[in-house]
Amino acid sequence: MRQVRFDAQGSMIRWTETAGEGPPRVYVHGLGAMSTVYHAHVAAHPELAGRRSLFVDLPGHGISDRPTDFAYTLEDHADALAAVLDSAGAHGAEVVGHSMGGSVAIVLAHRRPDLVGRMVVTEGNLDPDPPATAGSSGIASCSEEEFVHGGGHARVLERVGPTWAATMRLADPVALHRSATGLIRGTRPTMRRMLMDARVDRVYLQGEHSGELPGRDELVAAGVRVVTVPGAGHNVMFDNTDAFVRAVALTAAATAPAAPAPTGSSNRP
Repeated sequence: MRQVRFDAQGSMIRWTETAGEGPPRVYVHGLGAMSTVYHAHVAAHPELAGRRSLFVDLPGHGISDRPTDFAYTLEDHADALAAVLDSAGAHGAEVVGHSMGGSVAIVLAHRRPDLVGRMVVTEGNLDPDPPATAGSSGIASCSEEEFVHGGGHARVLERVGPTWAATMRLADPVALHRSATGLIRGTRPTMRRMLMDARVDRVYLQGEHSGELPGRDELVAAGVRVVTVPGAGHNVMFDNTDAFVRAVALTAAATAPAAPAPTGSSNRP
């Protein structure tokens, strides 16, 4: 485990790291998740093993600190992630971000293009005010006071199901609410605009069970490789690990059919 300060109070963002060759590959989790839980099995896959890999827990999540005076906006998370990459000497990294982590990766590439050499975004939020789900919109639908002290946190844990709740219950409730609110609010320019304008290789993964990606043609026209992963829902790395690995590995098979998992995940941050 490694750590670096991300705010003026000395709060630490932490990550675990495996040694390897080539440009660093940085895995970033979604809202209420942890990077090792969602990506360690991916990094250990034979097609991806051997690369230096960093598994970063964003502020308020996992093993990182959770200051109460931190805003937890997408920009704040991106700046904290930048502190990790600067400390680790991971300039030009390949950033693999899931859901909120994908949005953070996009904002990071916009604010610090020197740090990002490639992005793989898995169902990352691209627009403000996304459709209502059990995740970010469900959390942000109540006030911070109600969520943290009025039972909102417990209600959300019941709705999201046991898999997501296993990591969400370890995240700080204040950080969860502020992060969710930041996702709903979005950025200016939007995450979609930032992704389209980025001057690096970009892959966007969409689970088949999540439906058609809004604005897909616009993204493709801007040079984003959009891959619909068969047999997968929001948690593509669990639902169809092989297809996820192929996309990260930059093989031509990333767009080929793959064996679907028995069921797709319906939980979406």
